[in-house]
Amino acid sequence: MYFSTRVKNEAARVMKEKWCCQRAELLGLLSVNTAGEHGSPGLFFTTENAAAARKVFSLFKKGSPLKPEVKVKKGSRFRRANTYLVRLSPQPGLDGFLRELGLGEGSLPLSQIIAQGCCRRAYLRGAFLAGGSISNPARGYHLEIVAPNRETAADLVAVMAHYDLRAKVIERKGKLVVYLKEAEQIVGFLNVIGAHRALLKLENIRVYKDVRNNINRLVNCETANLDKTVEASLRQVKKIRYLQDTLGLSALPVGLREVARARLQHPHMSLRELGQQLTPKLGKSGVNHRLRRLEVLADGLRDENGE
Repeated sequence: MYFSTRVKNEAARVMKEKWCCQRAELLGLLSVNTAGEHGSPGLFFTTENAAAARKVFSLFKKGSPLKPEVKVKKGSRFRRANTYLVRLSPQPGLDGFLRELGLGEGSLPLSQIIAQGCCRRAYLRGAFLAGGSISNPARGYHLEIVAPNRETAADLVAVMAHYDLRAKVIERKGKLVVYLKEAEQIVGFLNVIGAHRALLKLENIRVYKDVRNNINRLVNCETANLDKTVEASLRQVKKIRYLQDTLGLSALPVGLREVARARLQHPHMSLRELGQQLTPKLGKSGVNHRLRRLEVLADGLRDENGE
């Protein structure tokens, strides 16, 4: 099952008892997904998500004495998903019900219908059920709601802003898309609409990805450091061997001679490990200082010999 479908199924199961919340959610559903171009009068809601269709049907039944109808269009061989159509045909009381929802002429403005926090959450939940989608968090973080017009898109952005959700709007293929990109913002949205199981799933995936990325960074860092250590060791051995062949290690000061011999015997050791081979033991900075002196000495001797 797609992650987006899981979120919608969970959000559809959230049913508030207060009519103000039910009305706000129904308004969100119908503001984003209202179809009236089917050639017959009335109010239509279409979706491929069965849970969203059941939610709309249930809200119609709870909020009015009107009689909604449900039709299912079977998916074709190439399009497997069924399409669900929930319709309110012309009937007494329909106009009054639409005005009560905020959809008819002379109805209350959106700001009054979603004046309370619980109603704002319900409105966003309905909007996501009607036209929302969310990508698989294992691949990336992207949540969007397709809005039918600029007014609805602006309303969604404004309502999300109440919860510090910084939604943006783009136009894609002639449609307006309200979207969130950051993982924390998407987690916040899921919390607002009551999809807490999906929220926990996303958080688990995000923690796993963060740990994996941190491990990869540490491994890459260790690999880079190891490469540098090996490269430096090979360079040091080469120059110490040059001193051995031209000057002789016995001609070096005692401290440099001990470090030179230790490096020749243990070419793969780190500076710290090399210092533990000396008597008395020497720290990392001390070993590094002496090796650098040996390299300078070798370079100077090459210059003198014209090599």
